[in-house]
Amino acid sequence: MTKNSRRWLAVLGGSAAIFAVGCTSLKTPATADVAVSKAAVDNAAGAGGAQFAPVEMTAAREKLALANKAMAVKDYKLARDMASQAQVDAKLAQGKADSAKAQAAANALQEDIRVLREELERNL
Repeated sequence: MTKNSRRWLAVLGGSAAIFAVGCTSLKTPATADVAVSKAAVDNAAGAGGAQFAPVEMTAAREKLALANKAMAVKDYKLARDMASQAQVDAKLAQGKADSAKAQAAANALQEDIRVLREELERNL
């Protein structure tokens, strides 16, 4: 066997190994991905996502439901994709909820400052 033949054989063997690993990863259950997405949806809901970002929360819940359905029929690639999208939507909902709460707190603080200034002006 020549050096070129050995190189081609090594390249083909390496390619086959990479292909085999790639194919098996698509067949393994996406249980962890779905669980992480469920936790993200739960966290967003607990942070007030349904109140402050209802569109994003609805999208996250729908995509999580699709991921669970895909898991049931063993379409693990779709389950991973839907779980990933659900997680992104949930994080966006949580971010919007956190932002809305911070804005409300800032507004309340501004109102308190305004009231204090009025009282100071009256007392001077």
